[in-house]
Amino acid sequence: MRRYGAAVVVMAFDEQGQADTFARKTEICARSYKVLTEKVGFAPEDIIFDPNIFAVATGIEEHNNYGVDFIEATGWIRENLPHAHVSGGVSNLSFSFRGNEGVREAMHSVFLYHAITRGMDMGIVNAGQLAIYDDLSKELRDLCEDVVLNRSPDATDRMLEAAERWKGEGGKKKEADLSWREWPVAKRLEHALVNGIDDFVVEDTEAARQTVARPLHVIEGPLMDGMNVVGDLFGSGKMFLPQVVKSARVMKKAVAYLMPFMEEEKRLSGLEGSSSAGKILMATVKGDVHDIGKNIVGVVLQCNNFEVIDLGVMVPATKILEVAKAEKVDIIGLSGLITPSLDEMCHVAAELEREGMNVPLLIGGATTSRIHTAVKIHPNYAKGQAIYVTDAGRAVGVASRLMSEGQREPYYAEVRTEYAEIAEAHAAARGGGPRTSIADARANAFRCDFGKAPLAPRKTGLTRFEDFPLEDLVPLIDWTPFFSTWEIKGRYPAVLTDNRYGPAAKALYDDARRMLDEIVTKKLLTAKGVAGLWPAQARGDDIVLFTGEDRRQELATFFTLRQQMSRTAGGRANVALSDFVAPEVSGVADWVGGFAVTAGHGEDDLAARYAKAGDDYNKILSQALADRLAEAFAEKLHQIVRTDLWGYASGETLTNEEIIEEKYQGIRPAPGYPAQPDHTEKETLFRLLDATAATGIQLTESYAMWPGSSVSGLYFSHPDSHYFGVGKIEADQVADYADRKGWDLAYAERWLAPILNYDPNRKVAAAE
Repeated sequence: MRRYGAAVVVMAFDEQGQADTFARKTEICARSYKVLTEKVGFAPEDIIFDPNIFAVATGIEEHNNYGVDFIEATGWIRENLPHAHVSGGVSNLSFSFRGNEGVREAMHSVFLYHAITRGMDMGIVNAGQLAIYDDLSKELRDLCEDVVLNRSPDATDRMLEAAERWKGEGGKKKEADLSWREWPVAKRLEHALVNGIDDFVVEDTEAARQTVARPLHVIEGPLMDGMNVVGDLFGSGKMFLPQVVKSARVMKKAVAYLMPFMEEEKRLSGLEGSSSAGKILMATVKGDVHDIGKNIVGVVLQCNNFEVIDLGVMVPATKILEVAKAEKVDIIGLSGLITPSLDEMCHVAAELEREGMNVPLLIGGATTSRIHTAVKIHPNYAKGQAIYVTDAGRAVGVASRLMSEGQREPYYAEVRTEYAEIAEAHAAARGGGPRTSIADARANAFRCDFGKAPLAPRKTGLTRFEDFPLEDLVPLIDWTPFFSTWEIKGRYPAVLTDNRYGPAAKALYDDARRMLDEIVTKKLLTAKGVAGLWPAQARGDDIVLFTGEDRRQELATFFTLRQQMSRTAGGRANVALSDFVAPEVSGVADWVGGFAVTAGHGEDDLAARYAKAGDDYNKILSQALADRLAEAFAEKLHQIVRTDLWGYASGETLTNEEIIEEKYQGIRPAPGYPAQPDHTEKETLFRLLDATAATGIQLTESYAMWPGSSVSGLYFSHPDSHYFGVGKIEADQVADYADRKGWDLAYAERWLAPILNYDPNRKVAAAE
């Protein structure tokens, strides 16, 4: 740039990300100025700083000072960094009012008036849509000043209230039906709770408080009455999870308003509050980072007057027991998604037994099941009772029965009878299904045609994607699993017009698209990824990677597992992932790939911001969207690998819908999933990809990925490669696998426990 006499625009970013406060803006600009002028020899008059203009009046408190921070940083730069200029994208400021050009123009005019006064001398702005500061009406100008300069805590609310008057006739907002505002206060609160409307809840809560002796009576009376209606509607299938979580947001806002009154009452009189329906401790077990489902269950329980203590994720057994004792909880709920969590739940149950506790233990999560609870967890906890809960809709009924003196023991007896029958049937089925030896399974391996040599990648080794554009991922979002997260059944887009789920699904989808637009526009999440391609050959059931094209030096080995179900009928093969790679003895050169992607950087901060505001709905929504973006990134990166980095499908012309439906050549199976249930294979994959350094993804001790919105796996290119499930495996393959990996047999049995077709504890007795 010096050579050609160019100026440079320096945006205020550093290794930690984008500067959003006065301190960060000035720190980064000062550092950049020093590097450019003292080390590079760049002319200071050719430096243009852009200290980042962000949207104000978003409704999020932390955003209120963004305008002031930019203006103050501008003044500091002009005073302390001689000859440097200041620019910025002015339209960002008014993003919250997109569609209302009258307000946006006024906000830009007010902002520029103050920023230019402090030294801003450049900017990205539509000069043809810029109101004259002095020509603005005093009311609108004052409102804009209050918002831009953060002069009043209610500035955003007042601006939103008045904004429609400056929108113009063509954009007039349809008047909302507010006839319900004439109803008695109890009915108004019920309507607000059922419909998730929080606009008037503080006003109505205060009105209700004026009619009762104690503020607590508002909670026990109209608020709980309203939440009971919500619970009944949810239980009867007339309301769905997204709506219930919105109701919880209204309830929390009302309770938050009443809390100071109740605290003051307690201080003056010593009165105690009423008891809840029960106190429940919830945790995602050690080694696991997934908590969307747990969060949803917690909200639903709170909506039904249960007090929930949420310990978060990766919680060790000692912490669970410690808090359970200290808080004298009535119920403990454990959640987990990855298969190692099943083992950890057994450990927690055993620890509860060892400590002599008898608190009911609820089990839930994607990999959990009634069979696993009955066969593995229940026997570890004789003093108490482990109970499998399928989803949030069942959690309230189960918890209510456990808290009922008259129902608890009969319910225990019912569950124990059911679990005894399940365990008996499970034991009888062990080894009962037709299985074959590992030797016979290998003899019946899947045979790929390697007559046509696989295409060599255009680029071997690693390719990093530091800050992948989120907008490129949005078209590849698969929305069907998103709705499943909220327990709304149906395929997208048909679910939006479904007779039963349609209205709830449509409202949820609209909210999700609005939040997604904000995430993309403001870059609230950061997507990072890495892909690698290596020379590879199959060696039996293993896949050996090499350092170079001569394939003389081995780089690493991926170990695979093979199906052992009997295939004598139907002529089907016993498949392993190694079958999709050319064998060493074939003389055909082959390759495999690997990847790790995340869209989770920023996810925790975003969720925490909503949690701090008592907004569980948007907290869960943001987590679910981060998860969908990560899956979309995995899909997008696979497309890049197929068409460019590897290039074996360079002519691919699939639509986004066809890509989501996986109508392409090749697969990307992941360790811990049905085709390779062993999570420890991630360790090799991450080492080869240098994944933690490249993406910031870390593996927990149970090989879960953190951030939670992350995906990793392998790439296979052969046209015949396909997804499959290994299913149950026998002792001979476990021993063989342990030998190949250099594991102790007991260690192998631990990691493969979910797919063993035998009980390791009974193996010796059976042999005798």
